[in-house]
Amino acid sequence: MKSTIMDYRRRTGRRIPLLCLALLLLVAGGCAKDTDSAAEPVSGSQAETDRRPLTVMLDWYPNAVHSFLYAAVEEGYFADEGLDVTIQMPADSNDALKLVAAGKADLALSYQPQVLMARGEGIPVTSIAALVRHPLNHLLVPQSSGITRPGELAGRSAGFSSIPLYEAMLKAMVQYDGGDPDSLDMIDVGWDLIPAITTKRVDGIIGGFINHEALLLAKEGVPVTSFDPTDYGVPDYYELVLVAGESGLQESQEEFSAFLRAARKGQQYVAEHPQDALELLLAQQDETAPLERDIEARSLELLLPLMDAGDQPFGYQDAAVWQEVAEWLKQGGLLENEVASGDAFVNL
Repeated sequence: MKSTIMDYRRRTGRRIPLLCLALLLLVAGGCAKDTDSAAEPVSGSQAETDRRPLTVMLDWYPNAVHSFLYAAVEEGYFADEGLDVTIQMPADSNDALKLVAAGKADLALSYQPQVLMARGEGIPVTSIAALVRHPLNHLLVPQSSGITRPGELAGRSAGFSSIPLYEAMLKAMVQYDGGDPDSLDMIDVGWDLIPAITTKRVDGIIGGFINHEALLLAKEGVPVTSFDPTDYGVPDYYELVLVAGESGLQESQEEFSAFLRAARKGQQYVAEHPQDALELLLAQQDETAPLERDIEARSLELLLPLMDAGDQPFGYQDAAVWQEVAEWLKQGGLLENEVASGDAFVNL
């Protein structure tokens, strides 16, 4: 895997200063949907004049989890709903929530805990769909380490990707499993999660995903054991959610409902034609972050069951999940202010 991919690693977990939001809101006046900070967009077929333009900002570079969006574009599902959808990749993945809150993108992909933390900072964003229903971020340790449970990491080193939430998750897992979280040697490795393991700089990492880092490490000859945080005291949260700004939701609820209808068709297409969907994805990859076919194919296999809402439609959100995650974040001191979990999401 080329280093450019790791350089572009997800950074949405970092908290967003309110000053940045205020500046963005000022800039947004008169230049909504500005894309100067984004990479070259990817759009569907030629838009008809009566189609409503709508932008969606990814959380990271295009990869298997985004397959449903590209399927909906290429198969014409968005066009059938009267939408001309443009998919954008953020120049910095911190941008997604900020831009959608400022009205400079219609929708954005982010993570459930980050939505709650953003609302705790007064940033007006609302989740309108749960895309990946369970954590992808697991504690990863080399199989050769002999570590068989999180508590055994006590007294050893652990790398994390600059995000306080991930540090809190690992400490909670170790404590739940009977280890001393204060004995952990937490090392901020930035986005060099894979090198931190392959060079034996750390004994384990948090912030690596089972559908990405775990697969790449195995390909590099360093198979890992993964520990699901929900087995060790961390609530079962939505890894990936679709987010709108509050003002945008009020103004464009009908269009966002249409977007979700098309997105559901896109996800159904992916589930029924995974190989074809993979080809659509690979055709859209960014040259600065080339995809590896075998990794994305395996990633899609892992993702599909985690994106399945069962008897509910794709994207459905459970109020109990939002409340439990909000309470856990509050108990861990990760929410700056009181957040009403019921106001953080809506099922359209």
